[in-house]
Amino acid sequence: MAEMNFGGVTEKVVTREEFPLEKAREVLKNETIAVIGYGVQGPGQALNLRDNGFNVIIGQRKGGKTWEKAIADGWVPGQTLFEIEEAAAKGTIIQYLLSDAAQIEVWPRLKPHLTAGKALYFSHGFGITYKERTGIIPPDDIDVILVAPKGSGTSLRRMFLEGRGLNSSYAIFQDATGRAFERTVSLGIGVGSGYLFETDFKREVYSDLTGERGTLMGAIQGILLAQYEVLRENGHSPSEAFNETVEELTQSLMPLFAEKGMDWMYANCSTTAQRGALDWMIPFHDATKPVFARLYSEVSNGNEAQRSIDTNSKPDYREKLEEELKALRESEMWRTGAVVRKLRPENN
Repeated sequence: MAEMNFGGVTEKVVTREEFPLEKAREVLKNETIAVIGYGVQGPGQALNLRDNGFNVIIGQRKGGKTWEKAIADGWVPGQTLFEIEEAAAKGTIIQYLLSDAAQIEVWPRLKPHLTAGKALYFSHGFGITYKERTGIIPPDDIDVILVAPKGSGTSLRRMFLEGRGLNSSYAIFQDATGRAFERTVSLGIGVGSGYLFETDFKREVYSDLTGERGTLMGAIQGILLAQYEVLRENGHSPSEAFNETVEELTQSLMPLFAEKGMDWMYANCSTTAQRGALDWMIPFHDATKPVFARLYSEVSNGNEAQRSIDTNSKPDYREKLEEELKALRESEMWRTGAVVRKLRPENN
């Protein structure tokens, strides 16, 4: 484990240099990794592990879209693709990658297969952190571990195929075998992490829920929509409003930001843009920090988790969710976005 200085704060991280893929394969050479769920994180992690030479099987409900997707990805029914309970029985490491709601539903059927010495692996701290609410209470004689890639399963897979890695956090909730650390890090390297940084289940879920509702998804959509609406209300065309709000951000500025940081992005913009950004970041900070503080409080006191559990457990949840996503998709801003994307040079 290496010590790295992040902005003046020293943290312990695990890199591929000190824990290479060959070492990870050696640690897990006698393990069968059963990936339960083939929805969001499942495909990316399972395919990366398979391509990296690990013994992987899939557990998924038979007959649905994701079962067919698994077959299309090369998993073979009866050989590497099984019903959930059968895969869990065969696996020595159970990667529990169902949605939070599905984890609660499936848990009573999964738990009997968590026999002594196995490892239960998560990529989100939700089920364990809120175990009194979810009912996900693992037996004492298994390892309970976490590797959480900092991005979607789609991004994890895409970056893997490009020869890059997506950074991940890791945590150990329970070390029953004495091998929890080496199992965790080996899996983190195996799924394609750039580097691994230490956390715990609670901090992972608190930061994750805050991030998803904040700058990663909720806040960014709210801010983009607010700017788009102000431009439209002041007579700007949909195309101009979208290009100035979204297209320039995602296609021009964010790549610069990602490459070398915010200061480098600023340095590659006009002095007029730099001056305005430096002046206006303070009002935006002051306006939004109270919202982030309230959001974090709602996450840490369990209210946000309970809302998710209550909403996601309703029988018509997916139908209502699709209605909300449809409304977002069919809003003027995102219908404009669909046209703008088609007009990009690579699509012509």
